[in-house]
Amino acid sequence: MTYFTGIDVSLRSVSICVVDDRGEVCREAKVDAQVDVIATWLHAFSPELKSVGFEAGALSQYLTYGLQAAGFEVICLEARQVKNTLDAMRNKTDRNDARGIAQILRTGWYSRVHIKSLHSHRVRALLASRKAILAKCVDLENELRGLLRVFGIRLAPRVGHGSFDVQVRSTFAGDEMLSCALVPLLDARTVLYKTYLKLDNAVKALTKADPLCVRLMSIPGVGPVTALTFKSAVDDPARFKSSRTVAAHFGLTPKRYQSGEMDSPGHISRAGDADVRSALYVAAHSLLTRNAQWSSLKAWGMRLAKTRGHRRAVIAVARKLAVILHRMWVDGSEFRWGSQEPIAVKA
Repeated sequence: MTYFTGIDVSLRSVSICVVDDRGEVCREAKVDAQVDVIATWLHAFSPELKSVGFEAGALSQYLTYGLQAAGFEVICLEARQVKNTLDAMRNKTDRNDARGIAQILRTGWYSRVHIKSLHSHRVRALLASRKAILAKCVDLENELRGLLRVFGIRLAPRVGHGSFDVQVRSTFAGDEMLSCALVPLLDARTVLYKTYLKLDNAVKALTKADPLCVRLMSIPGVGPVTALTFKSAVDDPARFKSSRTVAAHFGLTPKRYQSGEMDSPGHISRAGDADVRSALYVAAHSLLTRNAQWSSLKAWGMRLAKTRGHRRAVIAVARKLAVILHRMWVDGSEFRWGSQEPIAVKA
């Protein structure tokens, strides 16, 4: 007999439900969210039980690699699709969610989520730490700007992170009480900035040692963070049958609502990894506004900006960058700059 096992995962416990091929509940329980505990429970039920499924979440990597090592086939389900399906149930409980996931597996109506490699997760942790430290550093800078503004001290709109400490200290050097209040903030911000520089150098060293990232950075506008973010998010380029689907996977294609005579395209879906989408947007903006080198991609983006506006042009270029990055990865090809000089675009 074929069994289908659904697991509803929470932080410290999981609800497990096993159904047969007729949809009848065979066994269910609630156990600790530990791989060895779950594997023992499953093995005790039946040695014929080979596959388990759960929706994507924070513990997906831990459970996937752990249960695979225990001899199970693990199916990680797309969380948005599972949520929409389970919302049809009258009462939402962990037990009912586990039953619903088991029934989804039985029907086969689900999208499977790719579980990234451990190396990709380590790279993502490095990028996330760098981003978090920089955000805290910027928060302290803005707090200092606000406190100084009360005393009529207005800093320049743009002050480099490296020179911020020197410029701010000079503004209240003669005020003892103000120094007592603001120097600790500056010291904390300096420590954060030095930590950020260490993480930023680690990211640059990682991309410099990776031939693929070096090749991807040959695209104008694509820097170390964009290249490393894209590589770690894709992980395995073979999981995309077409490079065109990469942009849709990261939420850069328009949504569409069609019903009867109504056919309404919408804004971009914003599905998938927000960090990748943000990195591609920044790279596209840099390509159109900061990079002086001509390319057919930039010429196309500038023409689009003239007719549809800068923001839409940046999103369109970001969508093309996702396709180009994946195709360069798969083919091992170089970036094609184009063979013709651009037509002048008036502002």
